[in-house]
Amino acid sequence: MVTRRRVIKSGLTTVAAVSGTAAALQPMLSAGQQPVADGAPGSARIPHAGHGPEADTPPVFDEVYRDRRIQGFRSDAESGLDIFIDGRQLALMRRVDGSWISFANHFQPYLTPLATARGAVDVIGRAELSVAAGSHH
Repeated sequence: MVTRRRVIKSGLTTVAAVSGTAAALQPMLSAGQQPVADGAPGSARIPHAGHGPEADTPPVFDEVYRDRRIQGFRSDAESGLDIFIDGRQLALMRRVDGSWISFANHFQPYLTPLATARGAVDVIGRAELSVAAGSHH
């Protein structure tokens, strides 16, 4: 039989469960979000030490591909280049055969770093690269 006490008890249990789940998920859902000035891709920038989108050095290449800004800068990294998609670094590696792969798509080799960045844009779609993506090298 459905009693008033049972209805209130199940309702309070449901409210507690939903509140607890929301509180537990909140840090994960808000992690890594940065304010975007005008809502356009690439408008949020991350500071870099002496190279990258914030530096005064000219890029090796700078293009917009599928509404994403791809920039390549010379660097002291093992690959010799730092690639940025909308201001966030794309981890890039040169393979033994001379082709390139990225951490966004490490199963598909490409002939050039620019082609690799375009392939990464194709894979990630509208998602953003992680802030720490390029810092593991």
